[in-house]
Formats: sequence, structure tokens, C-alpha cells
Amino acid sequence: MPGVTDRVVIVTGAGGGLGREYALLLAREGALVVVNDLGGARDGSGSGHNMADAVVEEIRAAGGTAVANYDSVATTEGAQALVQTALDSFGAVHGVVNNAGILRDMSFVKMTPEAFEAVQRVHLFGAFNVTHAAWPHFREQGFGRVVMATSTSGLYGNFGQANYGAAKLGMVGMMNTLAIEGRKYDIKINAVAPMAATRMTADIASAEMLEKLPPAQVAPIVGYLVSEENTDSGMVLVVGGGAVQRVQLFANKAVLFSEVPTLDQVRENWSRITDMSDAQPGVNPAG
Repeated sequence: MPGVTDRVVIVTGAGGGLGREYALLLAREGALVVVNDLGGARDGSGSGHNMADAVVEEIRAAGGTAVANYDSVATTEGAQALVQTALDSFGAVHGVVNNAGILRDMSFVKMTPEAFEAVQRVHLFGAFNVTHAAWPHFREQGFGRVVMATSTSGLYGNFGQANYGAAKLGMVGMMNTLAIEGRKYDIKINAVAPMAATRMTADIASAEMLEKLPPAQVAPIVGYLVSEENTDSGMVLVVGGGAVQRVQLFANKAVLFSEVPTLDQVRENWSRITDMSDAQPGVNPAG
């Protein structure tokens, strides 16, 4: 089976942690990997080539094929240069793993506009920028695979991560539409919410819990999603600690009002409105 052999895959934020594991696995499976990493700190400050270069060297030492890229995905110019690196090095781009991210955690009352925007720029805008730059190539060749790195912080919330959670759930919203728009071009796009021990989670979970969450356990799921065999699109998967589960929106049976309800009618029906005992997978009523 072809899998990812000779497919050109961009992995953003691949200088360490989860991104490194994705890049290593893809290269082992025969993909031609573009290892993108700005080389900055966890909060996005600083830059350098050492992180991306180290992963490329590791891949090449194992007999794989990879090139490094150091552009920032937070800008359209950086994303375009990243995709151009794939084209210049390998002549094509077949897959994108939007993994790059930073953290600026703080409670909402202390959240600054700068901290909120900086996280959106890397996660949400970064996913848009890179996917948008690759999209015309996917359409032209009739093939593309995209993985969005979402998070349980976006799906369920987490104290101190209003900026991060907003960006991560925004990536799911983008995925939902791109799954529709990419359907006739064999562009499949899915999201993975990883649970893994990385520098991003070092002070968020206990050491005991992190020991059970090696990032290598997430990589095979991402590898499958960017492969030719994957024909699913628009899915969200929570992955970590040896467990994989799909998360989906559900909706209950609508409570119908024959005319504009009064506040008293809303109050009287509130338990029915919020009752999820008969919930089914949700669909867009607008089609």
C-alpha cells in the first residue's frame, strides 16, 4: 500500500515534541518531510535554526529524506515561503500537519490583547496561512491531506487558556468548512487533539500523568490521516496514552414554539431545551 511513500508533507513546529515525532514517523514511512520550526521559546519569543536542523539530521541519519525550514507560519509571507521550500526541494506538496503553537497562559482577568492575539496568530492564523498556501496545489493535483492540531482545551475548556482554547476550536471550525470545500478534489482534512508530554504541557499536568503520555503514541494517527488510505474528512480525534477516541457534536430534539415565545414559556421549557437524553449527531440545518 502506498501510504505516505514519496509524498511531500510539511510539519510545522516540528523541531521538538509532537511535531518531531510526526516528522520522524513520516520519514520512516517514506515521506519527504519539510521540518518547519522557528526555533523559539514556548511563548514564541526568539528564533534559531538548531531545532529544525537537529530533526533533519536525525531523519537523514536514519536513511530518510527531509529539509529544514525556519519561516514563521504566523505571517502569510512565512507560510508561502514554507510551501515554496517544499516545491523547490521536492517539486510538490501533498500534506500539511498544522502543529506549530505557542502558549501565553493567564487567567482571563489578566489576559492582555497582545497575549490573546499572539496565540491566535500562530495557531489559528498559522493553520490558515499554511493551508491556504498549499490549497491551490492540492486542488490542481486532485489530492491533499491536512491535519489540524486542536486541543481538549478548545473542545472542553481549561483554566487560563482562553486564548489557546479559542484558537484551537477555531481550527476545528475551519476544518469543518474545508472538509466540504475539499471534497471533490480528494482533499481530506481532520483534527487531532493530542495528549502528550511535551514542553507545552510540562507544567500543566503532573509528572506521573505525563509519564503515561509519550508523544510517540500520537504520531501513527497523524501518519494515517495524511496517507492515501485515509478517506475520512472532518473528524476530531482525541489521542494519547494509547487511547484514540472520536469527538463529535450532538444535538437534541428541538423544542418547537408556534410563535415567538415569552420569557415565561422559555423558562417553563428550559429543562426540555437543555435535555440531551435523546441527542443524535448534529447536522447543519442550513445544509
